[in-house]
Amino acid sequence: MERLKEVMTLREASQYLGVSPDTLYKYLGEKSIPAFKLGNRWRFKKGVLDRWMERKSERAEFASERRPRRLVKSR
Repeated sequence: MERLKEVMTLREASQYLGVSPDTLYKYLGEKSIPAFKLGNRWRFKKGVLDRWMERKSERAEFASERRPRRLVKSR
């Protein structure tokens, strides 16, 4: 398997995250994903993206645990 680079382009980061480049541009516009510009091109550090995904997944798990269960009417 190809060794992943520490600093990725937008296209490489979108493939790594499993989202389209358009979705990644949306996240950049919302300032909800860690990235930086090198010249006029967006770059993403793999380690920073990994930590960002970990925090996102922890929040999602915590939110689902706090959400009350819906009661289903029995027939």
